[in-house]
Amino acid sequence: MEAAGEERRAPAAFVAALGPEAGGAAAAVLPERLQRREAERRRGVARQRELKEAQAVPEEGSEFFAAAFGREREAVEALLAAERPDEAAARLQGLQKLLTESVRFLAPYEVRQGQEAVSRLQADLEARRRQLQPKKKFAFRSLKKEAAPGAEPRPAEPEEPAEPPAPGSAEGEPGGPPLCGFSRVEGRELELGPAELLQRDVVLEELRGCRVRLRGNPNTLRVRECRGCTVLCGPVSTSVLVDGCGECQLVVACQQLRTHRTRGSRFYVQVTSRAVIEDCSEVSFAPYAWSYPGIEADFESSGLDRNSNNWNLVDDFDWLASDRPSPNWSLIPERERVSWD
Repeated sequence: MEAAGEERRAPAAFVAALGPEAGGAAAAVLPERLQRREAERRRGVARQRELKEAQAVPEEGSEFFAAAFGREREAVEALLAAERPDEAAARLQGLQKLLTESVRFLAPYEVRQGQEAVSRLQADLEARRRQLQPKKKFAFRSLKKEAAPGAEPRPAEPEEPAEPPAPGSAEGEPGGPPLCGFSRVEGRELELGPAELLQRDVVLEELRGCRVRLRGNPNTLRVRECRGCTVLCGPVSTSVLVDGCGECQLVVACQQLRTHRTRGSRFYVQVTSRAVIEDCSEVSFAPYAWSYPGIEADFESSGLDRNSNNWNLVDDFDWLASDRPSPNWSLIPERERVSWD
């Protein structure tokens, strides 16, 4: 203990022996050392605070999102109930944008719930629009049989009015509007243009070995049970659903992409939210790669932002491990990517 005390007192004795000038320099060194230690301590405290705040942001953002999303959803529902579909459509686009901008801090189940809510509202909007369409008026047709010579012509009989679509019936369903799209076709080149597609709900179903070009701006696109097909589609205003397909190439631009029960297919996409896959395997992704005359006008009418593309962000609802990538999807290597004109 004495030796240790002598070691601690030695610097003071040594400084005294050197004189007042040396003592003043040594006294100045000690506060600088303490200042450095204090600065390091403060930096450490600041780092801990930043780390804590960073960890708190997702929770705070999630709570804000839930409140804002709930308010906007109720506003859309109120507008639909008041039979104001155009205003509801504008608010629904804002709701989709809110979801798209929030996916970076939301948990996968929150993203899924939000996407399902938006999809339900889109279906309700289309059903309400169909309900509000004006009913067809009576029409008259000319006589098909010639009157006998000398006989007075009979007046034209009124034509039976066509039954209006049943409320809530989707396109292609019994009682619903005619299907926009193609069904049960094999080995053909198929195409629809802007006038046929504008804000329509398009369905491609049970196609085999077909090449489909959809030049225009649909509202939604559904691709079901297709095999060995190439589908090229212009910008879709809302969602694209791919279900039960295999060995296909799909080129789509949309706000929301959902893929179910699909195998061995390639997607070239522009999507503003994160793509979602479920019960899929061997699916791969690359950026949107189709161009045609008039595509810029179609993007403008769709409301999609060409500068926002999350083509490489995919949520696999069957893969819950956060520390390992899903084996069910991948990115297409650049050397293997193709483009279409």
